[in-house]
Amino acid sequence: MIQPRFLTPGDTIYITAPAKAIEDTSVLAAKKTLETWGLNVRIAPHCLGRHHYFSGTDEERLADFQDGLDDPNIKAILCARGGYGCVRMVEALNWDAFKKHPKWIIGFSDVTVFHQKIHNVEIESIHGIMPLGFVEGSDAAKESLKKILFGEPVILEAPYVSENITGEAVGELVGGNMAIVTSLLGTSLSYSFENKLLVLEDIGEHVYKIDRMLYSLRLAGAFNQIKGLVLGGFTDMEDTDVPFGKTIKELVLEQVQDLGIPVAFGLPFGHIADNQALVFGRAAVLKVTETKTTLLI
Repeated sequence: MIQPRFLTPGDTIYITAPAKAIEDTSVLAAKKTLETWGLNVRIAPHCLGRHHYFSGTDEERLADFQDGLDDPNIKAILCARGGYGCVRMVEALNWDAFKKHPKWIIGFSDVTVFHQKIHNVEIESIHGIMPLGFVEGSDAAKESLKKILFGEPVILEAPYVSENITGEAVGELVGGNMAIVTSLLGTSLSYSFENKLLVLEDIGEHVYKIDRMLYSLRLAGAFNQIKGLVLGGFTDMEDTDVPFGKTIKELVLEQVQDLGIPVAFGLPFGHIADNQALVFGRAAVLKVTETKTTLLI
């Protein structure tokens, strides 16, 4: 995998909104923090716009993101928020300049669409906080993003969970939002799961839909190919009027407990305040013991 150049003070980071509209206060807060890191911040022309649900029309959002990919003076692109919309433009983007001169692309949730595209052109990308995270996120979430951008290693840790499966594994990190990952199975954007560490998170889904997604991953052969499985935040999960009858952890273990791979729940990433940064495409070390879980990136 190709690693984009790490940032240095004076470099330019570009904030653009490829999906849902966002309020200006979060973007301006992110800008202020990034400037304290010594970075120059540019905000895309339509980043603070609105076109129905989106920050702009498909054409406007596409043009903004394309400018970020093509401009050699921009060293990193921070997506303003997720929601929905990245898949509407990913095919129309021209990635040629990006492949010749890779730069960091940062985000999570719906931005998983871009992570999958970037992984398939063999370039690392960052699953991390977006502008709202600069307002509501933990100090650890912000610090982990800063460390990765400036070339320092990060370690995610979580206390032992009784449902964990202990073990150690090494592999490239792939994954992101579970609904996006499963929606792209069988497409040209689907991950290759062989020898990978798969990390998953989600928000606002019904329990039965999580079960369906797990079966999709199983039927696609993902679980039989990965070296380890890491679950982050599964927040605001919903149940049906007649309860489904099983927890998320139970559903996960139904699929993977007999595969002989380490499995860890509750790592600090996803739609949570402590959304610490991950580098997709980078070889990481997962250690799950009877006292804690560590993920060294």
